[in-house]
Amino acid sequence: MLKLSSLAAAAAIAVASVAVHAGEVEVLHWWTSGGEAKSAGELKKIMQSKGHTWKDFAVAGGGGDAAMTVLKSRVVSGNPPAAAQIKGPAIQEWAAEGVLANLDSVAKAEKWDSLLPKVVADVMKYKGNYVAVPVNVHRVNWVWANPDVLKKAGVAGMPKNYDEFFAAADKIKAAGLIPVAHGGQNWQDFTTLESVVLGVGGAKFYTDAFVKLDAKALGSDTMKKSFETFRRIKSYTDPASPGRDWNLATAMVMQGKAGFQFMGDWAKGDFIAAGKVPGKDFLCAAAPGTANAFTFNVDSFAMFKLKSNDAQKAQNDLAAAIMGPEFQEVFNLNKGSIPVRLGMKMDKFDDCAKMSAKDFVETAKTGGLVPSIAHGMAVRPAISGAMQDVASQFWNDDKMTVADAMKKMTAAAATK
Repeated sequence: MLKLSSLAAAAAIAVASVAVHAGEVEVLHWWTSGGEAKSAGELKKIMQSKGHTWKDFAVAGGGGDAAMTVLKSRVVSGNPPAAAQIKGPAIQEWAAEGVLANLDSVAKAEKWDSLLPKVVADVMKYKGNYVAVPVNVHRVNWVWANPDVLKKAGVAGMPKNYDEFFAAADKIKAAGLIPVAHGGQNWQDFTTLESVVLGVGGAKFYTDAFVKLDAKALGSDTMKKSFETFRRIKSYTDPASPGRDWNLATAMVMQGKAGFQFMGDWAKGDFIAAGKVPGKDFLCAAAPGTANAFTFNVDSFAMFKLKSNDAQKAQNDLAAAIMGPEFQEVFNLNKGSIPVRLGMKMDKFDDCAKMSAKDFVETAKTGGLVPSIAHGMAVRPAISGAMQDVASQFWNDDKMTVADAMKKMTAAAATK
């Protein structure tokens, strides 16, 4: 993350002096694809129904890297949006700069402490104070499939382990189709690698390697096998994947051009937005070997300090609306994720979401619930970024050995 240290005081003063139109909320996000854009539109409707003006500040790019670059320049220049899509340890880094608003009054009024799992609430706080509001829970370790492609290739069902996965991939390839739809962007590479590490090594190993950043785990035979499996998956992708956005890879599965895709359940949002039915038009399953684990990615909005009382009121209404049952239901039905608010009825949700909600609760009890490193939930952005770069270097360079990749990953994990 770009350090604001030398500019923090000046930025804070500038933030306080920015004139904001009464009742206007400017919201920075990267929800620009089908299901995501529809979800953002629902929040806009709720805010407009309360009499506020919604100013959309959408920056395309599924991983949010482009959005963060824009946000940094806005904050440094003293012109932040009311809310910005920020998550995980990055929330703490922004809060440490003194530019985030205290949301305790709305959190207390809305009883957030009793409505959120503690592991989620803690991520939304800085020094005990709420500075961000969570939107949902995404499961990252999914694999999606087109049932017609599987049937055409003679694949009986969703693979439960990597032996079954590669056997299925061979059959799809023999049928003249692309086994794995993949988008060639570094965050997508890392998304695939983290599911492989979880599937090969299990939740404890994943935690040691990708949360605790244990050098012994990163240099182990299990990590070696993970990289070998990761490289083998690459061999089943098509040559046109470099630079492809994730939703275009999802479309390949949707259109029957490819069999599988490793991607979080935001992919389901695009299937649903296209009118596809789970179990009929597409299949969902935990990534091979990960049925008893759950890598979570919680979308959230950090709220920035604003001077105007009207703007602060609109900001608080936005925070309350995000956690409200109405938005939690409609947003997650569109987005493909599940509500972060506890005790929500799942009647309207599809079988994939119900499976996700059930596994979320169960893995929280068994230790299988782990933060996604690829999606900014596990470690500081500087470290995850360095490790992500290694994953992509290995994915894109067939000459890089597994041993070299492991050494580079261990070095990246030690990034200061």
